[in-house]
Amino acid sequence: MSGLLDLLSSPMGKQLISGVASQTGKSTDQTGSVLSMALPVLMGAMKKNASSQEGAEGLMNALSGKHSGGILDNLGGLFSGGVDQSVLDDGAGILGHVLGGKQATVENAISQKSGMDAGSVSTILKVAAPILLGFLGKQTQEQNISDSSGINNLLGGLMGGGNAGNQQQSLIESFLDSDGDGSILDDVASMALGGKKGGIGGMLGGLFGK
Repeated sequence: MSGLLDLLSSPMGKQLISGVASQTGKSTDQTGSVLSMALPVLMGAMKKNASSQEGAEGLMNALSGKHSGGILDNLGGLFSGGVDQSVLDDGAGILGHVLGGKQATVENAISQKSGMDAGSVSTILKVAAPILLGFLGKQTQEQNISDSSGINNLLGGLMGGGNAGNQQQSLIESFLDSDGDGSILDDVASMALGGKKGGIGGMLGGLFGK
């Protein structure tokens, strides 16, 4: 199974990057950089949410219903003429559910790390979130996943699998909850700017070989 970062280098990923870039008017390089930071954070937040039975069931319901993967069947149509407002609204709802009150903190952190304005980062996240869920929806169908342990294994596998994947996941989980109080994405901004040893800069360096 391809990992999350392989997804961005695939033809579908390149279509995603170019489409999102045209939506924001930013370069494909900068857009790809933002997506390579944002997708593991979104995936890590989903995995953290899915660690509870209720969260896993909610994610499974979304993946078997609205987000079963149909959005991936016509990415060209999605991006031609600009992304439909309903997709952006859907993305905003997903981000609110996954990131909660930390959404603005995450967007600002990625903005400062990438050099892209926070408004454009926000748009990229809104477009990427439904596509990421659609990708997960297709994966759950292909692998006949129907329970919480299956969805957690899928998310873990996409984030690397094996020991390296576990290490990446623990890095992302510590990023998502740096002070250990169970609140997702605490202290993101200071970590993104290297305020804590390792931090998101170290995490991204490990994830993306930079």
